[in-house]
Amino acid sequence: MKNLKLYSLGLLIISFISCSKEDLVVDRELVNASADIEFTNETDFNSGIEAASDNSSFSNRNSDINNTLASCATVTVDNATPGVFPKTFTIDFGTGCISNGITRSGSITVTITDYIMNSGSITTIVRGNNYYINGRKVEGTIVYENTTTNAATPQWNRTITNGKITNNAGVVYNHSGTRTVKQIAGVNTLALLDNIYEVTTGNHTVSKNNGATLTVTVVQPLIKKYACAHVSQGQLDLQGSVLDGILDYGDNTCDYFATYTHSNGVVYDITLL
Repeated sequence: MKNLKLYSLGLLIISFISCSKEDLVVDRELVNASADIEFTNETDFNSGIEAASDNSSFSNRNSDINNTLASCATVTVDNATPGVFPKTFTIDFGTGCISNGITRSGSITVTITDYIMNSGSITTIVRGNNYYINGRKVEGTIVYENTTTNAATPQWNRTITNGKITNNAGVVYNHSGTRTVKQIAGVNTLALLDNIYEVTTGNHTVSKNNGATLTVTVVQPLIKKYACAHVSQGQLDLQGSVLDGILDYGDNTCDYFATYTHSNGVVYDITLL
């Protein structure tokens, strides 16, 4: 079995797979960008939940939210009347602040048509023109439509439009896609630490201006625990110029290990750093 490293934001080293150097570099960059994108999506959705938590009052937000935003960002709402919607929250991180180990600057808006956990509610997250996460410029709109049928497991259909991320080197990646996301733990608490999400279906496409594309499709539900740095279970199908195989995150252990099985049947150990 081969040993590989999937660096903290998805850099997959597969130099021993037969391919051109140029194709390998492109796929490697696209995997890296895809991991960046999923990280930023999760980060912004959690911030939206924090900002719009169901409290007895929407006034004086910073004093009654049980979250980490209060120590970092300024949160305002255009309509502070409890139970009256829509509401638009502006989360302003200023010139830069660190919350839960994540550095952000600029602002996002979160508009909700009802409480986020209520079936039928629509949450729209719009990134500002100068919004950065860990030094990466993040743009685009994410819409979460609550399609819950069982209150114990809230569910959303997530759609990304006009997605764009610019990495620290200034390279721009466009992206779009849909996924179905369930919250399977932590539903009854305001704290995020016990939240666990399951991505049941969906695909995402990441592309560069030169036309290179990577398509990532969920083939077995992904389990993402807020308390874990990485996905702990599930499988993704990766299709690029070189990549043609399955990334498997393992047995739901909160660790740094996964495997990649190429279409030729060769299995590679992955270390998530």
